[in-house]
Amino acid sequence: MEFSAAGRLEVRVTAADVGKRVSVRRLTDDGDTVEKFTDTVGVLTSWDDGVLLITRRTGERVRIAESSLVAAKVVPSAPARRRGPAASYEELARVAARAWPPVESERLGGWELRAAGGFTRRANSVLPLADPGVPLDRALAYVRDWYAARDLPAFVQTATGAEGTQELLCAELEARGWTREVTAELWTGPLAPVADREAPGVTLSRTADEAWLRRYQRKGVADVALKVLGGGPSVWFATVPGAGGAAPAAIGRCVVDGRWAGFAAVEVAPDQRRRGLATAVMAALAGRALEEGASAAWLQVEADNTGAREMYARMGFGPHHAYHHYRWASSPVTDAGPDTGTADAPAADTPAADAPAADAPAADAPAADGTTADGTTDRVSGDAGPGTEPYRST
Repeated sequence: MEFSAAGRLEVRVTAADVGKRVSVRRLTDDGDTVEKFTDTVGVLTSWDDGVLLITRRTGERVRIAESSLVAAKVVPSAPARRRGPAASYEELARVAARAWPPVESERLGGWELRAAGGFTRRANSVLPLADPGVPLDRALAYVRDWYAARDLPAFVQTATGAEGTQELLCAELEARGWTREVTAELWTGPLAPVADREAPGVTLSRTADEAWLRRYQRKGVADVALKVLGGGPSVWFATVPGAGGAAPAAIGRCVVDGRWAGFAAVEVAPDQRRRGLATAVMAALAGRALEEGASAAWLQVEADNTGAREMYARMGFGPHHAYHHYRWASSPVTDAGPDTGTADAPAADTPAADAPAADAPAADAPAADGTTADGTTDRVSGDAGPGTEPYRST
């Protein structure tokens, strides 16, 4: 904390520091006669009516009364990971988006509106990486209308916890009635240690065949979903065959994109868990990614998926940032799971997969065609609909 020349703690943060990363110490009044202090580090997202709102790395928002402050100061942006590959939030956000492409997208300034028939939130949400070029209320009105025209709920994907993430936009969305429905984390790590592990019995393919889809937990996979699964710069599917013609014991998916290899849809049959099959699937995919020139890896995992997080940590992965999906309040309520993790809580050797977005349509599953997204347009003019609130969130 900051000390004055006289050695006293000082509050060196004001309302003018909204948007900056701060460290504050406050006096906690829990009825005890002994003074207790609590430290909070995060982005100062507002300071109104004597209350500070600080967003932590995980997206948790902490309200602190100005009168309880003991000391405060502005601190540097969240430090880069000291282990593993260095990367900016924007780089990883773009890599992750290319690895899970929509079938339709449109630009609104620095925002990308994405749709894929409701298959997963990531492929059916706005990715706001820069200013939309219009006031925020106008941008959000356009977003709501765009998704309503496609009979889809309106989602905005944001991130917290790294330099360049969107803590202020999160606060603006919540102030306007958008609800945070899902939070997960993106982890990164070196690729070579993953490939060094044993991978017995794993076969690789360029397409998600019928056997692979039998293990994939997202039922009712329509043609549009297969385009998402097969889309990306260089896509590989891994399978551990089941005994006697049964569904595969384990599957996985990897997208190679320059130096990055992204893992998803790694699933293990419940009766085959804790045998190292998820590790074997990832090792086989990592080996192929190394052959294509990749050196770094990323994946997504829920914050409460203890088993998977422990396994990833052993493999050299660590959290880079948290990401969230905000839903417009008037959209239908959904009980769909998050975009990472299996439908059931995965075992310790079962990494993340992708969950359907709300109202995802069901259909029979034709063969994958491996096509990528198309239909991209660019909208940079200011005709995004009504609204006057200035955009202040990035």
